[in-house]
Amino acid sequence: MAEATIRDVARRADVSVASVSRVLNRLANVSEQTRARVMTAVSELGYVPHAGARSLSLSRTGAIGVVLPNLHGEFFSEIVRGMDRTATERGYLLLLSNMHAQSGEAEAVLRAMRGRVDGLIVMAPHLEDQEFATSLHRGTPAVLLNSRATVPGLTGIRLDNAAGARAVADHLVAIGRRRIVHISGPLGNIDAEERAAAFREALKPHAEVSVEVVHGNFYEESGSAAVEALIETGHSFDAIFAGNDMMAIGALTALRAAGRSVPEDVAVAGFDDVPLASHLDLTTVQVRIAELGERAIETLIAMLDGSHDGTTGELHAPQLVVRGSTGS
Repeated sequence: MAEATIRDVARRADVSVASVSRVLNRLANVSEQTRARVMTAVSELGYVPHAGARSLSLSRTGAIGVVLPNLHGEFFSEIVRGMDRTATERGYLLLLSNMHAQSGEAEAVLRAMRGRVDGLIVMAPHLEDQEFATSLHRGTPAVLLNSRATVPGLTGIRLDNAAGARAVADHLVAIGRRRIVHISGPLGNIDAEERAAAFREALKPHAEVSVEVVHGNFYEESGSAAVEALIETGHSFDAIFAGNDMMAIGALTALRAAGRSVPEDVAVAGFDDVPLASHLDLTTVQVRIAELGERAIETLIAMLDGSHDGTTGELHAPQLVVRGSTGS
């Protein structure tokens, strides 16, 4: 039996070939009734669009480029999981790459995406406006995720780091902690900087509370190293707020290795709520990471199909989740 064609689908659905094409290409100017009839006909006939012809007719690739500062770790696994789920539902593939903080790498990574993707989602918390504007090809639809850069014409989705850090500060004060250590993320990272600044600011009205900031790099090992150094040098502390969950997990490991009880001796809180956090009973700021990835994909696809409302900035609100590491 010959394979079904787009004309067969149009006849079965009793619509025009153009209407079938609009439905299959996820364009906005189609009624829900027409969309339902076309998709029913596609299912009944087993019609499979010809990907090559579809790309040529639309000048599209059917792929979305995703550029992240890292492709390893639970945070990035979760954000890619959310992106992939939504992209697959909408008929797109993801092309992943990572961009480190080395000078000049941004332009090379973004240049490599040109012509291969219909649009980009870029998480580059270290890039400034000018470097980003220079590196990104003009005319390429893009969503900036947790970026310090603001590029005219592009949409940015930001995490409300300050609200999350303030919630942790208020919680630690409320449970009676007075000698607090903040293990911050890497210098130059917008998330790390915003969390550290908001945390210190939230504690300023509490004269009885002392805060010491030590630098980490968002990896588990840096959380362990920070705690080991504090204990070795005789610092007295009764709470730790780590700039992300992986450093908090490292801090937990080092504290327990040193015989410190959590939360009796030291309360520990993190940021992100990666899947491992709940298993370790870690108090943390819940970001809903996969949802953040889903929202980035939805926004970019809306830009691609012309249904985006023109919003250039969106703030993703986190929520404090109190668990046993600070005493529930």
